[in-house]
Amino acid sequence: MPMLRVENLNKIFGTNPKSALPLVEKGLSREQVREQTGQTIGIANVNFEVQRGEILVVMGLSGSGKSTLVRCVNRLIEPTSGKIYIGDDEVTSMSRKQLISLRRRKLGMVFQHFALLPHRTVLSNAEYGLEVMGVDQTQRTEKAMEALKLVGLKGWENQYTSQLSGGMQQRVGLARALALDPEIILMDEALSALDPLIRTDMQNELIDLQRKLEKTILFITHDLTEAVNMGDRIVLMKDGKVVQIGTAEEILTNPASRYVERFVEELEKSKVLRAETIMRPIHEVIHGGDGPRAALHKIKKAGVSALFSVDSHGKLKGTVPADKAAQLVEKGVKDPKAMLDTNVKSVTLDTNLRDIMTLMVENRQPVAVVDDENTLKGVIVIGALLAAVSEHPESQESEAVESENTK
Repeated sequence: MPMLRVENLNKIFGTNPKSALPLVEKGLSREQVREQTGQTIGIANVNFEVQRGEILVVMGLSGSGKSTLVRCVNRLIEPTSGKIYIGDDEVTSMSRKQLISLRRRKLGMVFQHFALLPHRTVLSNAEYGLEVMGVDQTQRTEKAMEALKLVGLKGWENQYTSQLSGGMQQRVGLARALALDPEIILMDEALSALDPLIRTDMQNELIDLQRKLEKTILFITHDLTEAVNMGDRIVLMKDGKVVQIGTAEEILTNPASRYVERFVEELEKSKVLRAETIMRPIHEVIHGGDGPRAALHKIKKAGVSALFSVDSHGKLKGTVPADKAAQLVEKGVKDPKAMLDTNVKSVTLDTNLRDIMTLMVENRQPVAVVDDENTLKGVIVIGALLAAVSEHPESQESEAVESENTK
């Protein structure tokens, strides 16, 4: 079951918002709705799901409806129609009392401008949500200190927030949300006020933190690069409507419209495309029981200069070069371990092309692609890499040449 589900959600601003709903259902644009009814579309017919432990990024330019959307999720703004579910709970039908309880139990929010209390210390700010909930002093201090440690602020608990840098203030805001141990964290342009270098560091730290805690995060941003860095998937919005949902790679390689295509055309493909996209299948490998003679036969049959070696479970052990296997055959050596070169370079399925390019430039050898269990999944050769990055028609011909040269 999704952790968060949004169904046919609409928010219309104006004196008679429901008068505009029939036009919204017909798919009329924001301008058409405003001309005919005087009402303004905030968001229109929005549908998506967020899985447990996923970072879903909602992005778009100013006025796209992304901030309205996140505020509808926790009902800081009341939706005009549609439904929102958090687990089994329907947020849109909750009473005020139920909504307050839900926010305290399941939702944390981190704002763009930190929303800290300047007259309180770092620790006191981190404790604030727990204090509002009526948690006793000892327990809330313990939970707040745990959260501060998670965000790298242990030792700063007695400082006032005015004494901290912007990046550290944002950590306090994050710690305050984490101290509540929410199931879902809503982050509305939470990093956009930070300097670029600090912002990138915070993105990486937030990703690492999410891997440890497995929180579900709805992250709002106007920055495409940030969306790519942060999101497992991206919801791209324009004029209150969702124009595409997918991974960064899916959106980049298969844009749903000309608008999306223009939106992503400046994005560097090498930062987005992953190893899984361009890897080639491996049809022949050396198994643990293969001796030099059997290995040499397989290598010659495949027409390459080396083959990857795997154990009985398909896990990568190394490579077996043809010349090394041939030398051992001449000497009459039968030990499979003697021909194995364990200095093999590998990447995971989600490694981006920029990192792969760096590795291949340094080693000038095909790169193995493995999963998280080190099981061999495929191979990347230089020609496939160049073709993916350039997308020039002539690269298809060079791909075959480069492939043979790098095997």
